[in-house]
Amino acid sequence: MSIAIALNAECINNLDLKPAQAVIDQLLEEGGIISDEQQLRFEIDYPHEPDDPREMSEIPEIRLWFVRLDAQYPWMPFLLDWKAGELARYTAMLVPHQFNRTEGIQYNPEALEIFVMQKVFVVTNWLKQQGISSKSRAQSLAKMLGYELDDAFFDLIE
Repeated sequence: MSIAIALNAECINNLDLKPAQAVIDQLLEEGGIISDEQQLRFEIDYPHEPDDPREMSEIPEIRLWFVRLDAQYPWMPFLLDWKAGELARYTAMLVPHQFNRTEGIQYNPEALEIFVMQKVFVVTNWLKQQGISSKSRAQSLAKMLGYELDDAFFDLIE
């Protein structure tokens, strides 16, 4: 079951997180956050010129909205639908990158490494607070973004 958060130009331009807050708060109140793992996706309706070649993650207003969302919910990657590409899109909103016609998105390597490690720390801590096993989930998150984390790494942070 996929859960959508609909974003329009008004909420993006006003940095209004209410559409996301309503969905996330409901998930947290229901207490079944584990059953909603990797279910969340964003439906972005933001007008731009037909000849504008930019991807959504290249539009400053949209990126700023996602920066604010990430500040409010830094563990958001846990809920995103990774299989549908939401983790990659979310990452693109927060990490400098370029698009390559043949190879797709190319993240700035240093920025991606910092992002991945910060998310591993945040998600690991948040999952522990929720009473949810975290090591394999954090390893999977890192792996989706191209990083392998050894079990010994988690011994250091536990």
